[in-house]
Amino acid sequence: MIEPITLLMGVHAHQPVGNFDAVIEEAHMRCYRPFLHTLHRYPRFRFAAHFSGWLLDRLLDKYPQDMVLLGEMVARGQVELFGGGDCEPVLAAIPLRDRIGQINALTEKLSRRFGARVEGAWLTERVYIPTVVPALADCGMKYVTVDDYHFLCVGKQAAELDGFHTTEEDGRSVDLFPISEQLRYRLPFSPAAEAVAYLESLAHAGRRSAIYFDDIEKFGIWPETYEWVFNKRWLEQFIEGVLASPFIRTETYRDFHSRAATSGIIYLPTTSYIEMNEWTLPAAAAAIYDELVLREKREGRYEQTKPFVRGGIWKNFFMRYPEANWMHKRMLALSDRLAALPPKGRSAALTGHLYRAQANDAYWHGLFGGLYLPHLRREVYGNLLALEAALDALAPRPPLILVDQDFDGVRELFLSNADAQVVVKLDAHAALCELDAYGLAHNFGDVLTRRVEHYYSKLEVAPAAARANEGIASPHERVAFKDAVAPADVAPDARPRRLFADAWYRLDGQTAWPQYATEAYKAPLMSAAFSAPLDGGEVRKTITLNGSALQVAYHLRDIPGGRFAVEINLAMPSCDGYSGRYILDDGSIPCGFGQELQLAAATRLTLDDRCLGGGIRLTASRPIDIAARPHFTVSQSEAGFEKIMQAACLTLSWPIDAVLQELTFVLEILVDE
Repeated sequence: MIEPITLLMGVHAHQPVGNFDAVIEEAHMRCYRPFLHTLHRYPRFRFAAHFSGWLLDRLLDKYPQDMVLLGEMVARGQVELFGGGDCEPVLAAIPLRDRIGQINALTEKLSRRFGARVEGAWLTERVYIPTVVPALADCGMKYVTVDDYHFLCVGKQAAELDGFHTTEEDGRSVDLFPISEQLRYRLPFSPAAEAVAYLESLAHAGRRSAIYFDDIEKFGIWPETYEWVFNKRWLEQFIEGVLASPFIRTETYRDFHSRAATSGIIYLPTTSYIEMNEWTLPAAAAAIYDELVLREKREGRYEQTKPFVRGGIWKNFFMRYPEANWMHKRMLALSDRLAALPPKGRSAALTGHLYRAQANDAYWHGLFGGLYLPHLRREVYGNLLALEAALDALAPRPPLILVDQDFDGVRELFLSNADAQVVVKLDAHAALCELDAYGLAHNFGDVLTRRVEHYYSKLEVAPAAARANEGIASPHERVAFKDAVAPADVAPDARPRRLFADAWYRLDGQTAWPQYATEAYKAPLMSAAFSAPLDGGEVRKTITLNGSALQVAYHLRDIPGGRFAVEINLAMPSCDGYSGRYILDDGSIPCGFGQELQLAAATRLTLDDRCLGGGIRLTASRPIDIAARPHFTVSQSEAGFEKIMQAACLTLSWPIDAVLQELTFVLEILVDE
C-alpha cells in the first residue's frame, strides 16, 4: 500500500521597508488578496504563511477585512504563521541582541493580532549561518526552513531529505526543514496537473514529505503570473488536484514536526539558495562560476557536482558594494550607541528606527535585491539619521570624529552638528561620501557608483519567446527590457560617485586628478584642510561645516593654463520624476533633474525637490560654468533590465590662467517651513 506524501507548503510575503504605496497596493490586489480568498474556500488545504512584520502592519491597517480571512484560517488550524525578524533583516548581518529583539517583536505581534502559537521561523533570503541558531532557540523557535541545497553541500542525498534534521550551536538546538528546489521551480510555473503528478510520483517513490516554502509574490506579482495563477485558475486547479489525490495530504509544519522524529544531527555551511550564491560574486568571478556551471550541465554532471560548485556567501555583498558596506557599518555603529543607553532611554521609537534600518532589501543586489533602488536606500538612511539625531540629543558625541567606519583601510572624518553632518573620505580624492540633513532625514551623498555586473552579458540576448502550452517562464529564465540600454549606459565609473571630487583638464586634452594629502582638521572650526601638487603648482582645499551650510574653498597657485572642475553627485529623491527641478537665480525653472542643463557664468543654482520637502542651494563666489546631467545605473530585476536614476551630477568648472585663483562654494541645505 502506498502511503500518502505530506505536502508541507509555505508562502513568504514581504515588501521592502519604504516601498511605494502603489507597489504595495498592487501586490495586495494582484497577489495577497486573491491568494487568501482562494485558500479560504478550501479549509482542508493546510499550509504555512510568513508575513514580515512591517508588511503585516501595513496590510492590517489598509486591508483589515482581508486580514480577517487570515485570522479565520489561523483559528481553524488551516494556517500556521511563521515568525522571524520583524523588519526582515538577514539575521546573520545584525548583532545578537538585535536578532533576539527582532524575532521576539514579530512573535509578540503574531500572538497579539492572531492568537498564533509561533514555533517556526523564516530565514530572510534563506541565508543560514550556524551562529543564528542560539538566537532562534532562545526565542522559542523549534524549526526553520532552508534550501535542500544546504543539505546537499554536506553530502546528503536528495532521497534523504523528506523530513527534518537537527542542528546545535553553543548548547542550543533547532530543527531544519529542507525546501525542495524541484518544487520551487515547479510551483506555480508548470501546469497544475503536472505539479500534482510530480507530488504523486514522490509518494510512489516512498517519500514521506514534499517541502515547499517560497515567495508568495510568485502567485500573482511576478511577470505573467497573475493571468496564469488566478485568471487561468492555476491555484484552484492545484489545490483541488492535491485534495482529490489519494496519494497527497496537506499538513502544517507544526503538526508534522510534533508527530515525526528527526532524521538525525546535521551541521550546515554558511550559504543561501543557489542563485544567491552566484549573485554575491564579483563580475569576473561570477563569469568563471557561470561557465563552470554551464560546462557541468553540458557534460551531464551538474546534478551530482552542484553541491561542490559553490559561489559566495551573502555577506560578500559588503565586499562587492562599498555603498552597502557603508550603510551596514553605519547601522552597526548606531546599534552599539543605542545599546549603550540606559534601559529607560531605549524607547520603542528608537528601536523601531534601528530595526527598519536593518531591513535586508537595500543591502544586496541580484535578481530581487534592492541596492540599486534609491528609495530603499533612502529609507535605510532616513531611519539611521532619525536614530542618530535622537541619540545625539540623549548622549552627545564629539562634533569631530576620525574613524575607519567601514574597515576599508581609509579613515573617515565626521563633522556634525544639530543640523547637518558631512563625512569626508580621507583618501586622495578628499571628497564627501556622506552629506546628511537631519531636518530632512536625508543623505544627499547616497549615490551608487556605476560598475560592471555579470548579467550585462545578457544584454545582447533577445527576449525569450512566450511559451504556449508549457506553463510560464521563471524570472531566472527571462531576458526582458523595461528600458532601451546602450553600451554607454553600462560603462563603469572611473572613480566613486562623491561630492566635491576634483579634476584638472590640461590644455593638451589630458586629464589629471589632484592627489590630496590631509593637512589638518579642527573641531572648533568644524573644518578640514587638504593640499595637492598640480603641474608644478598647488591646490589647497578646505571643507567647513557651519550649521546647515557646507563650504568648500579652493586656492590654486602657480598652475598653468587649463580648466579646473569639481563634480558633485547629489541624491535627490524625485530622481527623474516631475517633482524635482532646477531653479535659476532669477526664479525660472529650465528643466528637471532628469534632463541635462548647461549654464555659463553662473553663481547660483537651486535644486528643489518636492518629494523631499527641501533641497540644496549652490552658491559660487565668482561665475563658473555648470553642467548638470542625470546619473543612471542599469540593473536587472524580475521585470527585466531597467535604467534607474541615482543622482543629479553637477560639474562645476572654470578656467585657470596661471595666476592665483580662489573660489568658494557653499552648499546650503534647504528645508521647507
